[in-house]
This record gives sequence, C-alpha cells and structure tokens, in this order.
Amino acid sequence: MKRKIYFAGSIRGGREDAELYRKMIAFIQQTDTVLTEHIGNPVLHVFEKDKSDAEIYREDTSWLKESDLLIAECTTPSLGVGYELSYAERFNIPCHILYNKGKAHLSAMLSGDNYYSVHPYSSEDEVFEILSDILGRKK
Repeated sequence: MKRKIYFAGSIRGGREDAELYRKMIAFIQQTDTVLTEHIGNPVLHVFEKDKSDAEIYREDTSWLKESDLLIAECTTPSLGVGYELSYAERFNIPCHILYNKGKAHLSAMLSGDNYYSVHPYSSEDEVFEILSDILGRKK
C-alpha cells in the first residue's frame, strides 16, 4: 500500500530549489503518493493566485493530518516549512529534514529537536541516496 507523503519546501521564502523539489517529488512518486506534488511546480504562483491564505492553510493542514510521513527540504529557509514541521510533530507524523550543508545552516530549533531525523547532504546524488533510505528502497 502506498504511503501518503507530505513534501515540504519553500514557496514564499524563495524558489531557488524548486527544480530539486520537482526531482525529489518525482523520485518519491515512484513508490508513494505525494500529497503536495505542486511544491515542485515551477509556476506554483499560478496555482496559488486564486486561493486565499486561509484556504491554503486549511488545505495544507488537512493534508498534513492524513499524511504518513513528512519529508522537508530546508536549504531555503521558510517560515511555512517550519510551521509544517511543528504541526507534524504535534500529530506524531514522522519527519525527515534534508538540507544542503554547503549552502545553509539549519535552525537550532530543528537540529536541536531529536524528534526530527536530520539529513545534511553535499550533492544532489546524496539526496536520492537519503530518500532511498527514508523510503526503505533497496539500492
């Protein structure tokens, strides 16, 4: 049975890593369902323009509550992703945080909370090795 994965990545905080998000989501979708596949869309702003902030909040928190796992790419800092991680912790949803250690320093509020599984990486290839481990795929 496919797991429901909530993928979190920066939207309003910056879209520098949107292409990596797209690739990560496609990789996850090989075996699981990504509830937030739109995060990898390069023209995400088009989809958000007709939704109020309240609608986005209700939709995202609904997806979070039904997810089996949260995977967050946190290289680009995002208040929304931080909130989503905290929300997931509140509901005991397992959380995995990936970030490029050569480009960012993870907040101590995340790296210091042993609830989160933190996965620093140096290259894009490493991202997919980490995802394989998280998803329990054979290499």
